[in-house]
Amino acid sequence: LCPPGVLPLCCRPPAWDRATRPSPSPLQPPGLPLAPCRSFTNNKIHVELDESSGVAMMKFKSPPVNSLSLEFLTEFSISLEKLENNRACRGVIITSAVPKIFSSGLDITEMCGKSVEHYTEFWRAVQEMWLRLYSSNMVTVAAVNGSSPAGGCLVALSCDYRIMAENPKFSIGLNEAQLGIVAPFWFKDTFVNVVGHRIAERSLQLGSLHPAPEALKLGLVDELVPEDKLMEKAAAVMAQWLALPDHARQLTKTMMRKAVLDRLLAHREEDIKNFITFVSKESIQKSLRMYMEMLKKRKS
Repeated sequence: LCPPGVLPLCCRPPAWDRATRPSPSPLQPPGLPLAPCRSFTNNKIHVELDESSGVAMMKFKSPPVNSLSLEFLTEFSISLEKLENNRACRGVIITSAVPKIFSSGLDITEMCGKSVEHYTEFWRAVQEMWLRLYSSNMVTVAAVNGSSPAGGCLVALSCDYRIMAENPKFSIGLNEAQLGIVAPFWFKDTFVNVVGHRIAERSLQLGSLHPAPEALKLGLVDELVPEDKLMEKAAAVMAQWLALPDHARQLTKTMMRKAVLDRLLAHREEDIKNFITFVSKESIQKSLRMYMEMLKKRKS
């Protein structure tokens, strides 16, 4: 449900379409009749709800790197709202349909050379995404099947459980410092709640991206599994969490996360102003332009 202080989304959620899954998924035990599912697809995200298990699968499908653009963030929040409002849905597994990448984080183009009005709209959408995901009554499992820097790491951190593909080439972390950007306090608070103060402090100052094995050692992710077993494991973890009474788990989650959520809700407008002031500085704009040029050279 929408926490107090979170602005309602103006966009109308997409309608559910009934579909039949062509083949069994990890959420559908083999040998049983195929369960009906409900699905909807936006430009950036595909969601499918298995009605028999109450588990939804949310897949990011915004190549090349699932960057968190304004459009992506809006679709993400709408999709979560839609699932929250469906009583049949008790949990959601979040993963990527793009090979080797979970999400590259915030879309740099949304923060470079734009108007104050655009920065305001964009940062409010970032806040909205986090508020909805971090406060969700659903069980949220991140199946991290690729690298996940910066905002992509925040998405994973905001979930109840993180499973990452066992590939040393995949990395995860809040690496904003490498771009000359300071991670906002609520990014930091979410990180601290997962790995502890000292690890978070060192990692944030250095802008570290941690390879999967190191991420497991630090507690940044809860498990590593072979890539071909990732969704199977995510389904098994989801079943374990859903075996508990919803009300007890939800109240415990609220108790653990309320202080962090309330802090942003109490300072939401101030946080937006701080972001605009910071990102509008010429030194920051120059750093972002240089980073974008570097990315263009890599592509060419």
